[in-house]
Amino acid sequence: MESRQNLLTFRGGILFSLVPLLIYVFFCVVLFICFKAFNMEALAVGGFLALLAGGLFCTSYKAFWDSVIKGISSITSVSVVIILLLVGMFSQLIKTCGLSGGFVWIANTIGIHGGFFTAFTFLATCIVSTATGSSIGTMFIAFPIFYPAGMILGANEMFMAGSIVSGAIFGDNLAPISDTTIASASTQQFADGHPADIGGVVSSRLPYSAVAGLITIVMFAVLGGMGGTFQGGEIDAAANPMSLIMLIPVVVMLAVSTKTRNIYAGILAGLSLGTAVGLIAGLFPFSAVFANDAANNAATGFLIDGVNSILPTCALVLSVFGIMGVLNDSGMLARIADKILDSRLGQTPQGAELICMAGISLTTILLGGVTSASILTFGPILNKIGAARNIHPYRRSNLLDGTANSLPAIIPFMSVFVFIGSALTGLSPVVVAFGSLYGFVLFAVFLFSVLTGWGRRPEN
Repeated sequence: MESRQNLLTFRGGILFSLVPLLIYVFFCVVLFICFKAFNMEALAVGGFLALLAGGLFCTSYKAFWDSVIKGISSITSVSVVIILLLVGMFSQLIKTCGLSGGFVWIANTIGIHGGFFTAFTFLATCIVSTATGSSIGTMFIAFPIFYPAGMILGANEMFMAGSIVSGAIFGDNLAPISDTTIASASTQQFADGHPADIGGVVSSRLPYSAVAGLITIVMFAVLGGMGGTFQGGEIDAAANPMSLIMLIPVVVMLAVSTKTRNIYAGILAGLSLGTAVGLIAGLFPFSAVFANDAANNAATGFLIDGVNSILPTCALVLSVFGIMGVLNDSGMLARIADKILDSRLGQTPQGAELICMAGISLTTILLGGVTSASILTFGPILNKIGAARNIHPYRRSNLLDGTANSLPAIIPFMSVFVFIGSALTGLSPVVVAFGSLYGFVLFAVFLFSVLTGWGRRPEN
């Protein structure tokens, strides 16, 4: 055990190092179950309040906050925050162009309905969430457009709502600019200490997402029209086919990020090309890029909005890394990892992965389905376990993100995704959860992968 892990001691023993984490979990439960509310600002507040209160149990309040700052200033934490700030601008660019309306135009033109429209909605939402890297943002964009259209076109309300939630989760899991992809890659390190590169992680993750996605599309096509009534008529939604041209910068961003294995190069290419394409196509004026609001003495545009929209997530990341700094310097993270490695099941890569799936699932459920927080929380533990069992960082990252964004993320009454879907449709959380087929399928795909060894490879 490293000496830096013995810096902190707590009144009552090492178990009291978990107090900040437990306070944060309690805050999540109150926020989601009691208040039925969700926003990143509130979660960040919960994290920092947990640190303020949890430090009282440490024998040295100064040493406690030294560890908090050490965790926040780690190379992993700084990398995540910087990448999030950059991807916020690209995500806001895609949202500004109204990409969802283009897909509604396609559905209208082809004339699909019933289960096929449900499957089409899942596919379209997958593309939008992958393009924006925002699951929550995708749901707020997609529900007002696709859900009413689905009711007109004879889709089943449960599977229609579930198709949108499923598509949002798909992009959250796969998109190179998603906060969970960034967090899952950054927390898994190679033997030389460098974090896993996002391009390599996304390339290796694609087979799992593709298999789960294809199975889900078939299931939505078969089940998505059950009990629905086709009403015909025009879909009352803004449908602009020109917005589909924005798929070009999205594809370029994905290709550059994957080819160069450098997310910064991908964002630069996508943001530059996307801005040029959007201006030329007339999807937005130059003032939507960057402008001066003289009346309010403020700068405006999607570049500014993109950074502003991601700041609450950055604050959440900092608070969670602060908690991780405390757990690391107290030796608790190492103790948890050692317990798993010393267990009978943890002696093999397969057994270690099974335990980690259970740990990721429990963490995600306790944190109300906030997958970015659960990945940042369990990521350091999985990193130590995976390194000890010579599991490749790409594989660890995929297991971490894939499990968090599957079944644990759609537990009724403990899932931000389900709560938002319920709020936007009026359906009960149980109905929305059972309609979110991708979460069930993705969990099954990763469980199959762990049991059979499909996709597992050693680092060396």
